[in-house]
Amino acid sequence: MHNAFKSDNGLIMLVNLAGTFIALGMLGLSLYLSTEVPLATKGFWGIGVLMLCLSLVNFVKYRFDERINEDRIQQIERAKNEKILEDYVAIDKAA
Repeated sequence: MHNAFKSDNGLIMLVNLAGTFIALGMLGLSLYLSTEVPLATKGFWGIGVLMLCLSLVNFVKYRFDERINEDRIQQIERAKNEKILEDYVAIDKAA
């Protein structure tokens, strides 16, 4: 199950990375081809898009971290419940 999670995560990251690079390439091409926009405005737009990409990467990272932490808590609770059941069965067999 851990390997499947890694491969799914890698595939999601690859698709997001490809989409980001395509979007940035299209934005760069459109800024390069628009001659009536001053260079300062182009730079401002570029910085804005860069900040948007960084915030999206952080958002996705924190969402994945939250999901991983929830899964880890569930695994701990399952292990605790399993240990309680094993102790109960061991006591029941001993009696």
